Amino acid sequence: HRWEIELGYREMKHSLQQHRLTLRSKKAAGIRQELWGVLLAYNLLRSQMVKMAASLKGYTASQLSFHMASVYLIHELSCMPYLSPGSIPKRVAELDKQAGQFVLPERRERSYPRSVKARPQKYAVQKANKNNASQA
Repeated sequence: HRWEIELGYREMKHSLQQHRLTLRSKKAAGIRQELWGVLLAYNLLRSQMVKMAASLKGYTASQLSFHMASVYLIHELSCMPYLSPGSIPKRVAELDKQAGQFVLPERRERSYPRSVKARPQKYAVQKANKNNASQA
């Protein structure tokens, strides 16, 4: 679950903020507003992805590509103001039909064998010389 949370943070930073390192505002109130906007947009997109995944049998929203789905959903939502009000419900229903495009391939099993790492030494270790050892 922790890994999924980290992936969510990455999705917000990379997909929604388009790899920008900083927020645009320079005042605390503006930064709070921008953060809430990013969180709201992320949750709305994830909510739609849950609906899209429900239309597919045996898939969850975490098995859909967030980046591809967000690009598609943002494009579709930006076109909504130009549609007649009667055609919007039909267009929203068509969003679920596109969910198959965003299915991610199966994740491979990972194994990380345990190993003991050498502790770093504070001082350099001097290798014993055979000549010095015989003289002792």
